[in-house]
Amino acid sequence: MIKLLDIEKYYTNGYIKTYVLRGINLEVEEGEFLTIMGPSGAGKSTLLHILGMLDSPSNGDYLFYDTPVQRLREKQKSELHKNHIGFVFQSYHLIDELTVYENLETPLLYKKIKGSERKARVADVLDRFQIVAKKDLFPYQLSGGQQQLVGVARAVISEPKLILADEPTGNLNSAQGKEIMGMLKKLNKEGVTIIQVTHSEEKAKYGNRTIHLLDGWVEKEDQN
Repeated sequence: MIKLLDIEKYYTNGYIKTYVLRGINLEVEEGEFLTIMGPSGAGKSTLLHILGMLDSPSNGDYLFYDTPVQRLREKQKSELHKNHIGFVFQSYHLIDELTVYENLETPLLYKKIKGSERKARVADVLDRFQIVAKKDLFPYQLSGGQQQLVGVARAVISEPKLILADEPTGNLNSAQGKEIMGMLKKLNKEGVTIIQVTHSEEKAKYGNRTIHLLDGWVEKEDQN
C-alpha cells in the first residue's frame, strides 16, 4: 500500500539545512496497524503529514498503491487523499463556523455522496460515538475531549482505506481513550490500515508493529 524510499525533509536557511527526517525507508502493507513513536522533535508528525499528502518530502520517493505521489499535481494529490485517507489531527482541525453535524457531513460532500446516504452515515457515527446530543453545537461549545471525538468520527465517516492518527487520544480521559483505541482496532480488523503517532507505550500495543524515530532517523523497529 505504502512505500517510502530514502525520504528526507529539511528546511533551508541560507546555506544551512535543518533536517526533520533523514533516510526514511518504510513499507506498510494493507491492513496493518503501525505505531510511530519517539520524543518531541523526532519527526513523527512530519512523517504522518507526508504520508497524508499534507506535506511533501524534500527528497526521496513516496509510492501510494504504486502511484509516485511526488509526481502528482496538487489536485491529483487532493483526490487521492479525499478518496483513501482519513486524518485525525492532534489539534482537531474542526471548522469553527459549522455545527458538529455539518463538520461530519463535510467529507461526504467532498466525495459527492447523495443526501440520503449522507444523512444515514452522519446518524450512524453520531450514534456510534455517542454525540447525538451535540450535533447542533459548534466546536467552541465542546470540551477538548468532545472535539477530539468529533475529529475521530469525521476521519471514519468517509470509510477510508487508511486512517492516519496524530495522538488520537491525547485530549481524552482514559475511558474515552480506551474506547477510541478499541474502535480503531475494530476498524483495523475490518481491513482499514491504521498508522498512529503516540507517546504512550500502552496505546502502541494496539498496533502490530512500532517504529521508533530519533532525530529524524528510524532508530529501531519492534513487532508487537
